[in-house]
Amino acid sequence: MRCSIISRAGQVLAKGRLIIHKGDDGVLRLDMETDGGRLLQGGIIDSNGDMAAASQVLFREFFEVWGLSDLTLNVTIR
Repeated sequence: MRCSIISRAGQVLAKGRLIIHKGDDGVLRLDMETDGGRLLQGGIIDSNGDMAAASQVLFREFFEVWGLSDLTLNVTIR
């Protein structure tokens, strides 16, 4: 899925794609890879498929990278 990270002011901070990585232990993780090649690691996806906790970890990573809260993740499915 293509996505964009957008600041409260409407500035596009990054474009990339959401990806699910499967670890050697079989655990699934929600990540974002920017078009610039940076991998932002999110959290582990629950065994029932719920991504709420995984996305919270990913958004904390966004804060670490850009130092901003109240970001918008815009996802485009084609």
